[in-house]
Amino acid sequence: MAKKKYVLVGTGSRCSMYLDALGKDFREYGDILALCDSNHVRMNYWRDYMKETYGIGPLPTYHCSEFDRMIQEQKPDKVIVTSMDRTHHLYICRAMELGCDVVTEKPMTVDAEKCQQIIDTKKRTGRDIIVTFNYRYSPRNTRVKELLKDGIAGTITSVTFEWLLDTSHGADYFRRWHRNKNNNGGLLVHKSTHHFDLMNWWLDSAPKTVFAMGDLKFYGKENAEKRGVTQFYDRAYGNPIAAKDPFALKIDPEKDQRLLALYYGEAEKEDGYMRDRSVFSDGISIEDNMNVMVRYQNNVVMNYCLYAHSPWEGYRVCFNGTKGRLEFNVVEKSYVSGGHEDFNQPGMRELEGDKKSLVPEIIFQPLWGKPVVFTYEQNDKGGHGGGDVRLLRDVFAGAQPDPLGHAAGYIDGAKSILTGIAANISMKTGEPVQVKDLVQF
Repeated sequence: MAKKKYVLVGTGSRCSMYLDALGKDFREYGDILALCDSNHVRMNYWRDYMKETYGIGPLPTYHCSEFDRMIQEQKPDKVIVTSMDRTHHLYICRAMELGCDVVTEKPMTVDAEKCQQIIDTKKRTGRDIIVTFNYRYSPRNTRVKELLKDGIAGTITSVTFEWLLDTSHGADYFRRWHRNKNNNGGLLVHKSTHHFDLMNWWLDSAPKTVFAMGDLKFYGKENAEKRGVTQFYDRAYGNPIAAKDPFALKIDPEKDQRLLALYYGEAEKEDGYMRDRSVFSDGISIEDNMNVMVRYQNNVVMNYCLYAHSPWEGYRVCFNGTKGRLEFNVVEKSYVSGGHEDFNQPGMRELEGDKKSLVPEIIFQPLWGKPVVFTYEQNDKGGHGGGDVRLLRDVFAGAQPDPLGHAAGYIDGAKSILTGIAANISMKTGEPVQVKDLVQF
């Protein structure tokens, strides 16, 4: 297999997974040629990192306004897109128009218009798009897929799916650019695209009708005032009020050197972006409590809940079928994007002593008889329940034999975000939304 040539656009913390892959484990499969971003400080950080860590480069860097020039000069085979969500469609479409294939972070884009633009450009150019849904690849989620495919629960009639973001990870979306819904479509698009993709994959179906309700009920200044909070601040760094706020982003100079380099000091001076806004300040336009009902094309109905200020991080999913009920409970690690993983966050300490009893279990309860517990390979190496490593192999080394269909293309990327896009429309209008009316494939 000939080595592929890659460039990357979007040098925030999420790009590290791809750069490390091309610097180490998958170096024989591809070369990273250049970096592109709106912020030179962040680009320079990764340029120096790749040189110092892997002896690659120094990589040329291009401002986002020079994207076309980068493609023309570097002549890459593929473009990796890890920029802000609302810009994904710009780079995906332009890369394909310039003759490149694309590897893009989720969500593929943030609204129906941009999604249609990607679909149309893909058809017109014939280029390839990979959407990196790493949760599909985790051993535990793969085991659920195997059991459902084998028909253990019979015909699935309904699903209850609850996803909990804790007071560290959940709060982090309200500190950074994600707090503005224009940037990412809200958590039902940015975060839930993972979950809706899992459900599409598990059920081997796609959303048909979506109805949703959601509000900002916990974060934001007005909600804090209602709970009696009287002291407020705009950003955490160096603020004495923030030092007493358990929801503030706390920087450890030893553990969070990357976070400091990417978002503070000269990086912040260049573009004015503040990474550590107060979760109880004004200007938040995303929801923190969301409920969605989805009818799928195969007539399964799902009740979904996303809750962004939970004492613990994880998810619960229950499949009700004609032969019984398949249940799955997962507790995940808490972390801050670009920072260090940390269980010592509000609420997580209470789980420490009882963590062994919270190991993810897959349980089938037949209509009659005793429950059956299913095991699977437990491997958290690489993040997302072990999914990152398997995903990266497919992305860079090429798809392996895949009877369960782990690899996701642009159709999967579109179907996953269409649930969240439809939910956003439903929350505005108070009416159910027919997904077929949003885009044309």
